[in-house]
Amino acid sequence: MTDHALLLVNLGSPASTKVADVRSYLNQFLMDPYVIDVPWPVRRLLVSLILIKRPEQSAHAYASIWWDEGSPLVVLSQRLQQAMVKEWKQGPVELAMRYGEPSIETVLTRLAARGIQKVTLAPLYPQFADSTVTTVIEEAKRAVKAKSLNIQFSLLQPFYDQPEYLDALVENARPHLQQAHDHLLLSFHGLPERHLHKLDPTGNHCFKGADCCQTASPEVIATCYRAQCLRTAALFAERLGLADGKWSVSFQSRLGRAKWIEPYTEARLAALAQDGVKKILVMCPAFVADCIETLEEIGDRGKEQFREAGGEELVLIPCLNDDPNWAAALNTLCERAPVML
Repeated sequence: MTDHALLLVNLGSPASTKVADVRSYLNQFLMDPYVIDVPWPVRRLLVSLILIKRPEQSAHAYASIWWDEGSPLVVLSQRLQQAMVKEWKQGPVELAMRYGEPSIETVLTRLAARGIQKVTLAPLYPQFADSTVTTVIEEAKRAVKAKSLNIQFSLLQPFYDQPEYLDALVENARPHLQQAHDHLLLSFHGLPERHLHKLDPTGNHCFKGADCCQTASPEVIATCYRAQCLRTAALFAERLGLADGKWSVSFQSRLGRAKWIEPYTEARLAALAQDGVKKILVMCPAFVADCIETLEEIGDRGKEQFREAGGEELVLIPCLNDDPNWAAALNTLCERAPVML
């Protein structure tokens, strides 16, 4: 074993389903300036208002999908970590969460204490967004500086269009797609449109709507979350030979009153049901591990919304989780991660 560690980073989870733990987690998450990108006083006021009722509502949602071992996202990320131990031959494999425990700072401090000086930082997000990838990078940099750690990072790049990721996605979904169904919905996590506008290097691409993402330049696609989601979906459908009209894309998990990327998943589910779709398959390619957004938002609430609109059956296709094909793919992606300057 050498001295080059792999650090997997996922979003995180409350420590338990208790309202106090959920409130603490939501406060840390929502006060991140990369998540709610407004000045601190405004962000503090907004989050304080959200925390009046949201923790109790979220605690109920977490309780509905919580496992005996703990949070599904944490448990599944731990299982992926164990799978990666067999794949990553260059050193130890660690897991951290951007919010909650184990923190990025705690894990990096532990690695440094072991004499580790090289770390491949692997944010487990296929598509790029400031609220996912950038905040992980900046927190890792902050921890190294705050603790005076002698660590050099390589960085796993967004892998939305990489063959290894797409092949793993296809093989994971294939058994489910072989069952009779009327439509496949690829539901990605949503994002406020202002996040896209802020990162648009041309200053006008993202104001043109989703259609412009189909012909966007590489420069634009590099930071356009919507374009990357649509690219993932198109490449996935192409690999499986899915017919036009038999699959579509939507965006879920809105928060607040800002305009978010459309079409919204709940609206798409209702429209499909009203158009006569009786059995729908839903997969969530922005998530590599099942979590509250997949298990509760889609698997429970989405199923109910679909039935209320006239549909009959919604089947949630599991995320990649700790699938061996995914572990092998992730290892290949991490092995070629460039050094972060």
